[in-house]
Amino acid sequence: MFQPLDPLLHSELRLAVMSLLLGAEKAEFPFIMEQTGATAGNLSVQLDKLSEAGYITIEKTFKGKRPCTTCRITPAGLKAFEDYVEALKSYLHTDK
Repeated sequence: MFQPLDPLLHSELRLAVMSLLLGAEKAEFPFIMEQTGATAGNLSVQLDKLSEAGYITIEKTFKGKRPCTTCRITPAGLKAFEDYVEALKSYLHTDK
């Protein structure tokens, strides 16, 4: 039986962001943008969607006079990612 895939995580960019944050305690906006190849506008929209779902937190501070946006995965985001991976596994057929 197939498990439903979380539509929020099924987006390529949002899945890439979650994957990056899974392996890091936190990541700054320029790093995420560089690693994903996303435009600033698109990344900002996708981060807002993940934040609204409670999957990540976004902290906006300053480094000197420059704005600094830092993202972290939340426990709810970690659980959602783990559930997504398990759901993907339900679609794989192994005849061993």
